Amino acid sequence: MENVVLVILLILALALIGVVLLQRSEGGGLGIGGGGGVVSGRSAATALGKLTWVLGAAFMAMSIFMTILAARNSADTSVIDRLGTEAPAVEETGPALPPGSDLLPPVSGDAPLTPPRAD
Repeated sequence: MENVVLVILLILALALIGVVLLQRSEGGGLGIGGGGGVVSGRSAATALGKLTWVLGAAFMAMSIFMTILAARNSADTSVIDRLGTEAPAVEETGPALPPGSDLLPPVSGDAPLTPPRAD
C-alpha cells in the first residue's frame, strides 16, 4: 500500500513540476510588472493555473495520507525489529570508580607535617 501511495506521490510531484514550468513567466518577483498575478486583485484564471492548484492540493493530500499510513504501520515496531537482528546486550557493570574516600578533600589531619621548602 505504501509503495502505491509513494508512486502516486512521485507522479503528482513530476506533474506539478511540469505544469509550473509550462506556465508563462510574469516578469519580476511575485508577478510585479506583468498584468495580473499574485499581487494584483484579480489573477488570470488560466487552465494551467487551475491545474496547478488541483495538483498542489492532491500532492498535499497524498503527503498527509502517506504520513498517517506510515505512522500507523510503524507504531508498534522498531527499526531494529525490522532488520531481524537482535539488539546488542547492555553491559550491566559500570566503569571502575575510585573509592568514595579518595574523592573527598583532605582533612586537617591528613596534611603533611612539614611544609615544602621554597628555595
